[in-house]
Amino acid sequence: MKKILIFLSFSSFLLFGFKPQNLKQQKPKLVVGIVIDQMRYDYLTRFADRYGEEGFKRLLNNGFSLENAHYNYIPTYTAVGHTSIYTGTTPDNHGIISNNWYDKFLKKTIYCVDDGNYKTIGNNSTAGKKSPFRMQTTTVTDQLHLAQNMKGKTIGIAIKDRSAILPAGHTANAAYWFHGKEKGQWVSSSFYMEKLPNWVTKFNNNDKARDYLKTPWNTLFDIETYTNSIADENIFEGKFIGETSTSFPHDIPNLKEKNGNFDIIKGIPAGNSFTADFAKAAIVNENLGKGAQTDFLAVSFSSTDYVGHQFGPTSVEIEDTYLRLDRDIADLLSFLDKQVGLDNYTVFLTADHAAVDIPAYLQSVKIPAHYFSTSKFRDAILKITEKYFNSTELIENVSNYQVFLDKEKIESLGLNKNKVADKLVDEIINLDGIYKAVTAKTLQTTRFSDGILNSLQNGYNQKFSGDIMMIPYPATLTGGRTGTSHGSGYSYDTHIPIIFYGNGIKKGVSKKKYDIIDIAPTISNLLKIEAPNSATGKIIDEALKESIR
Repeated sequence: MKKILIFLSFSSFLLFGFKPQNLKQQKPKLVVGIVIDQMRYDYLTRFADRYGEEGFKRLLNNGFSLENAHYNYIPTYTAVGHTSIYTGTTPDNHGIISNNWYDKFLKKTIYCVDDGNYKTIGNNSTAGKKSPFRMQTTTVTDQLHLAQNMKGKTIGIAIKDRSAILPAGHTANAAYWFHGKEKGQWVSSSFYMEKLPNWVTKFNNNDKARDYLKTPWNTLFDIETYTNSIADENIFEGKFIGETSTSFPHDIPNLKEKNGNFDIIKGIPAGNSFTADFAKAAIVNENLGKGAQTDFLAVSFSSTDYVGHQFGPTSVEIEDTYLRLDRDIADLLSFLDKQVGLDNYTVFLTADHAAVDIPAYLQSVKIPAHYFSTSKFRDAILKITEKYFNSTELIENVSNYQVFLDKEKIESLGLNKNKVADKLVDEIINLDGIYKAVTAKTLQTTRFSDGILNSLQNGYNQKFSGDIMMIPYPATLTGGRTGTSHGSGYSYDTHIPIIFYGNGIKKGVSKKKYDIIDIAPTISNLLKIEAPNSATGKIIDEALKESIR
């Protein structure tokens, strides 16, 4: 009997307890990063009963979802978001401090990816004079290339140039974005290539963009079923040029000419479908996921942002856009199954920021909300400098809730720049619309460990940012009273989805607090490569399967 028990124990050890030490979990052949522009986390829950089983629900049910993921810096803009996702760090390190910002060295406002050293590839416009040179750190896509001795392919795709260029990194094989207007073409930059691949030229020649603009935008389902939104016709939403109503249907064929011709595709759900079409063409024609090395495809769906800006988070248009995007994602996942193989790819899905409910709408239901005038604010601080320093020439620029001082003028008047900044902060906090204000010196010498001032500090770059940083009241926007925007460090702008799915990913959910900068270190760990060179995020180990070593 004793011999039998020993035999059974040994057999059990062989069957269940023995772990060979020379086996390794196979890396994915393809990583697909999906960034949805302006996606609030609650779009996953608010529209849950309307999504199909193969899109968002497939990712949620079979992947690992972070329900309490946030951006941990200010400002929450598109370029900053995409950069932070892929670098695993915040603007204080990576250097992309906004979409556009005042360059205190050049003395002018610059755009994050403009680069006059390169030319457009694909047409004769200036749309391709771009590169990622202002991004000061590496991305996870760069690190993958370095780890594989520059083998494997990295491609970035988005309607917006910044959303394709910054995720793809400095070493990308290609980045493509959409040039609308009269062109209706996918283009690139000579930073990446000397001419478009034949497959891109063929895709452009097929004139798919024009096909998507041949039919009006009507709701996918009976409009009476859109109960997760406010009334279709209301005073809080914007209109396309030429429309007299905010309600469906939107007559895209007849509105096209007055709304930038091919540019109109950016602001309708068809722009997301068009992006998915181009991404699938890239997967096939570049043989992504078919080689010996791991490839990386960075895809950003930009049309959600344009729709959100115009119509707002509670609109029927947003609800319809996400129901249609759900189908696009389902189609893309099915395509990956067939083209790359179910177990051969890993996906992460997130957003570059969220958005605030339209302040005018919030005001209508008695929730505090505000509109801020930058021009009136500038006039007010000029009065402050005149009162205390007898000059209206001490301010060089006011933008992005930052004040840049004219240090040469301050010095010429025998003033101390730190004392000028301190006095301005003391007075600015009394102005209408400003909730918090700190000097750059304070951010350099004091550590805010949590809260919104910590987010402000994470977004402050000592080399590029202004001399005074400000935070408005919650639910504040600049601009008109229709539509929405983003940029703050409040939860409505910071709370976004993060879902991992596929090779190496567990099924599950977490309610722990995670930051957007945790994605890049997690994917780097999955791929067994170094994290980006300035990464400050942490590995989300509960989302990863145990490696077999």
